[in-house]
Amino acid sequence: MTREAMKYDVVIVGAGPSGLATAIKLKQLEPNINVCILEKGAEVGAHILSGNIFETKALDELLPNWKEEGAPIKTKVSKEKFLFLGKNKSLSWPTWLLPSVQKNHNNYIISLANLCRWLAEQAEKLGVEIFPGFPASEVLYNEDGSVKGVSTVDMGLDKDGNKKDTYEQGIELHAKVTVFAEGCRGHLGKHLIKKYQLDQGKDSQQYGIGLKEIWEVNENQHQQGLVMHTVGWPLDKKTYGGSFVYHAEKKQIYIGYVIGLDYQNPHLSPFEEFQRFKTHPVIRKMLEGGKRISYGARALIEGGIQSLPKMFMPGALLIGCDAGTLNMPKIKGSHTAMKSGIIAAETIVEHIKNNSGLSVYETKFKKSWVFKELHAARNAKPSFSWGLLFAILFIGLDQILFRGKLPFTLRHKRADHEALKPASQLVKINYPNPDGKITFDKTSSVYLTGTNHTENQPVHLKLKDQELPIKYTLDKFDEPAQRYCPVGVYEIQKDQDSNPMFVINSQNCIHCKTCDIKEPSQNITWVTPEGGGGPRYGNM
Repeated sequence: MTREAMKYDVVIVGAGPSGLATAIKLKQLEPNINVCILEKGAEVGAHILSGNIFETKALDELLPNWKEEGAPIKTKVSKEKFLFLGKNKSLSWPTWLLPSVQKNHNNYIISLANLCRWLAEQAEKLGVEIFPGFPASEVLYNEDGSVKGVSTVDMGLDKDGNKKDTYEQGIELHAKVTVFAEGCRGHLGKHLIKKYQLDQGKDSQQYGIGLKEIWEVNENQHQQGLVMHTVGWPLDKKTYGGSFVYHAEKKQIYIGYVIGLDYQNPHLSPFEEFQRFKTHPVIRKMLEGGKRISYGARALIEGGIQSLPKMFMPGALLIGCDAGTLNMPKIKGSHTAMKSGIIAAETIVEHIKNNSGLSVYETKFKKSWVFKELHAARNAKPSFSWGLLFAILFIGLDQILFRGKLPFTLRHKRADHEALKPASQLVKINYPNPDGKITFDKTSSVYLTGTNHTENQPVHLKLKDQELPIKYTLDKFDEPAQRYCPVGVYEIQKDQDSNPMFVINSQNCIHCKTCDIKEPSQNITWVTPEGGGGPRYGNM
């Protein structure tokens, strides 16, 4: 059937920091340019989750008067701590010995979701059209193979693909330039990287999973402006990961844990490791008597410039975490994502006015401070393959003594899904039961995400081989999907004859993309569900 089509100068997929920065800069440079943003969440910010310590460098360029305009950036970092944790003890590392990239004295503790909502308001004031609840589900192409635009997902289909009474056909959005700013592991970006071989000659991309909770605590437990990071327990020395504890405004603590998805033990559960971390005496002391009010999880992209694909193709650009611009040793990606969007806007305006071509983007990007920053950070993540202690010593040498200018670049050895060892070769991890006060189960946690998907719609977690989970993955890896998913989407259940079944509870999905990344046979593919589905994060 012929779809309704709408034409724009620029279509942006994703209302995160990179997409919104692109839109704002476009309208600043050329007010008459016609720009729209598609956002799969029910509202801007609904799917945004980040730590978040925010560096204002890119925002200062984009909107210099952000303070006067009421940006939700209030809590300046006032104190920092870095701890090495043992099971019951901790060792504080002097902050003056930290590399400059890990110091945050000029940064702010913010809610990235709220910042994106504010950026969306600024974009709309400039005339940008934003369509929340309209996920882009397919890339459209011209006859010459260039990107023509995108189409939105059909609404009102049942799980078998039949039309319900609520059926609404998706629409096509055509553009002179389409910008893909979907965030980490964008499903259209993933397709484009493969189609145009944008990652040719690059290392396999690297990812982590970040889990976060927001707590309201008593006044005597709260130190507004305090930033604390930890490494060590509960992870073993071979597994990359660590925590963040940020004391925000209103007696709230943003607490979270990041684990590299290159972990080897299929028995490991990132969710359970996070819950166990909170029982450490140093952390428990901050939380006891408080109340957990939010929970969420999201994959984050950590490969750096070794894994950064070519970011332009005929008719389109790939920006922000859709490409992989996060600075891993800084544990920050918002400012780099925004700068990539600013550069994208400059490139697009020149292209539309002068037909200069989108390849200019790569030239501009490599001349910018964001590339310089990522180049200096390039050796941090791969050094963790040597173990925690050696990695920390090397990063100190690399960042403090040589300022990221060592005359070599370490390489990533493999993709994350290739890292798991057979379950029989590793010790099973027995996690303690949740106490309902400091530690919690996945069921109560997913409730806090506000996740909802329309009933009886096509399952958006696709299996290439329906039988593989039971016939292969369960036997070899004890089906790790039941542990790496942070909200219990995947389960192994028994039928009436005690035969194992692989069950997908897709209604629980919070769109973190971990399954799409970590499944050892790459058998699970995440595609976009109906618009507005998924989590409804408040101020994450």
